[in-house]
Amino acid sequence: MFGRLNHVGVATPSIVRAREHYAGLFGTAAVGEPFDLAEQGVRVCFVDAENTQIELIEPLDDASPVAGFLARNPAGGQHHLCFEVGDLDAAIAQATAAGARVLGSPRIGAHGTRIVFLHPRDMGGVLVELMEAPDGGH
Repeated sequence: MFGRLNHVGVATPSIVRAREHYAGLFGTAAVGEPFDLAEQGVRVCFVDAENTQIELIEPLDDASPVAGFLARNPAGGQHHLCFEVGDLDAAIAQATAAGARVLGSPRIGAHGTRIVFLHPRDMGGVLVELMEAPDGGH
């Protein structure tokens, strides 16, 4: 069901400070420009690593789901793992048949493709994002 690891989501109270930190680790060219996903209540920025990406996530306001995560983890930290799938609807059907709870309805994510999250209690304690691969998973 799951394809390759697309990115690791890292919640941060400050994308500005996080960008500086990751620029020191991966180089300035690896750190993208932040942009808002207002419908999800977050500002995101991608860092290119050799074999995946890191998605830095900062809440836009206190109503953001990421704000709740940061209330419990003020310094930030790993928020989720994102795996590519070829067909999101089929992946959702497989996940729910296996007992995983889907959090919300599919929506458009930061990469411009459909995404959905699976409840961490059903995924070994890890929030998992499923992202429909732009190339159909090929």
